Amino acid sequence: MKDSHIEKEAAEALLDVGVSVPFKELRLPWRKEAIRLRFRMGRPRLGGQIRIARLFAGMNVTHAELEAMTESERLAWLGEHGRTVSRIVALTICRGKWSGLLLSGVVAWLLRWWVDDVWLEAAFRRWTLLLGTRGFESIIALSAATNPLKPTIASH
Repeated sequence: MKDSHIEKEAAEALLDVGVSVPFKELRLPWRKEAIRLRFRMGRPRLGGQIRIARLFAGMNVTHAELEAMTESERLAWLGEHGRTVSRIVALTICRGKWSGLLLSGVVAWLLRWWVDDVWLEAAFRRWTLLLGTRGFESIIALSAATNPLKPTIASH
């Protein structure tokens, strides 16, 4: 097996299982141990992917450009696009049609104020890298090949 094939399968498994992001640790006086709350990020449905693609395209940056940024450039970029980053991560948590519309803003706010920035940045980078259009390339090629409106030459 090629390395790219193994990486693709690993990415697919990660998207299907989801990633748990630590949210907040609560300490209750009557419990010895703290309660750790977590968010689970999963693969958004097509509508969520379209929302994420629109938000990501509005930031005018590619994943490669993000990786190449220096620390000061990254801070400046985060100051400008931090709300959008948290909204994108929130859309991977609120994956449904209505939860994405109604709850993603609240979840984005919670992510900005209650989740460690290291986790939020890592989640954003991982999911923008994994979410893409590769899954649709075979569908697009198939629909082009089986287009019923395409004229055919009938030989009799």
